[in-house]
Amino acid sequence: MATPRIEITYCTQCRWQLRAQWYAGELLQTFEEEVGEIALIPATGGVFRVDIGDKRVWNRKRDGGFPEITELKRRVRDVIAPGRSLGHADGKAAAAE
Repeated sequence: MATPRIEITYCTQCRWQLRAQWYAGELLQTFEEEVGEIALIPATGGVFRVDIGDKRVWNRKRDGGFPEITELKRRVRDVIAPGRSLGHADGKAAAAE
């Protein structure tokens, strides 16, 4: 089975490149065995999206801003490794529900 490609599309006009790089690093560190690559895609118009294939994991406009890293990791995990535990990140989610 092919390893997934995560795409982070960010607005260059808004100067969100460093934010996109940080999210990419966090996802690579957490999903080093599950991810094939992470692509940073420059765009304009206030866009900030995280996609895995045809699945939109996060959209700044739809989801209201930028994700907390634990929320983004949960959403990515749910797409690429649904049975995988995220340790303390799962604990925080359970406590918040």
